[in-house]
Amino acid sequence: MAMGVGPLLLVFMLGLGLTPPTLAQDSPTYKQFLNQHYDPRPSGRNSKYCEKMMERRGMTSPCKDTNTFIHGTKGSIKAICGDKKETSHIENLRMSKRPFHITTCRHLGGSSSPPCRYRASAAVRFIVIACENSLPVFFDESFLHP
Repeated sequence: MAMGVGPLLLVFMLGLGLTPPTLAQDSPTYKQFLNQHYDPRPSGRNSKYCEKMMERRGMTSPCKDTNTFIHGTKGSIKAICGDKKETSHIENLRMSKRPFHITTCRHLGGSSSPPCRYRASAAVRFIVIACENSLPVFFDESFLHP
């Protein structure tokens, strides 16, 4: 019986060592970041795109004033947090070393209740994000408006 427990204990201990990265991937703030700002393959980058995406991602009750979607891979966005060579912007904010395709959606004003109407601005620019545990958790919209 004791010999059977040894290998099981070893497997259990190895499993514990692998658990933290998995838990980090499931971080609620990382998931929220992805929901609000990640769209790898946009279907158009116009006002209809913004209206559809803002509603689909739950940002229209009330209408969110401004939101930016990043069109890149998860790996390239996470690399901003993980690469020690990335440019530090302010405190835990980090600026990408390469530009990303983005679409910024701006509420046209009026009522903050649905239906929400947005104007889209497509661009290619450097992005600034906040990182926790080597994962992006916040997109700095103010960087877009110097």
